[in-house]
Amino acid sequence: MSAASGNFSQAELDKFDELAQRWWDPQGPQKALHALNPPRLAYVAERASLRDAAVLDVGCGGGLLSEALARAGARVTAIDLAPNLLKVARLHGLESGVKVAYREVAVERLAEEAPAAFDAITCMEMLEHVPDPAAVVRACATLLKPGGQLFLSTLNRTPAAFALAIVGAEYVARLLPRGTHQYRDFIRPSELAGWLREAGLALEDVSGLAYEPWRNSARLVARTDVNYLACARKPA
Repeated sequence: MSAASGNFSQAELDKFDELAQRWWDPQGPQKALHALNPPRLAYVAERASLRDAAVLDVGCGGGLLSEALARAGARVTAIDLAPNLLKVARLHGLESGVKVAYREVAVERLAEEAPAAFDAITCMEMLEHVPDPAAVVRACATLLKPGGQLFLSTLNRTPAAFALAIVGAEYVARLLPRGTHQYRDFIRPSELAGWLREAGLALEDVSGLAYEPWRNSARLVARTDVNYLACARKPA
């Protein structure tokens, strides 16, 4: 692996690879992710024209958002470094008939191969799982066409996020496998905004994303103290 492809934690990859076989089970370990997917897609679709757009899904996992973007009319390339998840994503694509180009490649490596190739990039629930999230943001900026948009989601580093996303979701309600998240890796919006500025991107919006486990649904909200989404644009 080159330096450009080394921004990952093998323990994190192994952890998510173990969940691969039930990734598309709406009542399985990724139950919450299934609930988060519709508002995430809506957030992107309200801000970017997806019809025939070249879209990159970074950290695609088993392809939940990738397929949703493709169904909305985008030409989707989806990348991840977890091989079992990519196998599941490709198999589900064959079963669903939704066309997505899946690749096992680091975003930093892809940025070397294909600068300014994409109209929009999504990177959802990934930044808190890599050693150098700022490097991911820089790579995404390189991959965007002028005027292109980057969509991100992550967890805020607040007591509320610790209580809900770790204690509540992993230990009390057992919505997620224990150890899914590490509080030290959560990202404040101000930190994300700084990385975006350093990468030459202009932050356009930050919105909260609330998950309601009692009815297994999620919605966009004003509060950003737990989950949040962000949109940034590369200057034309």
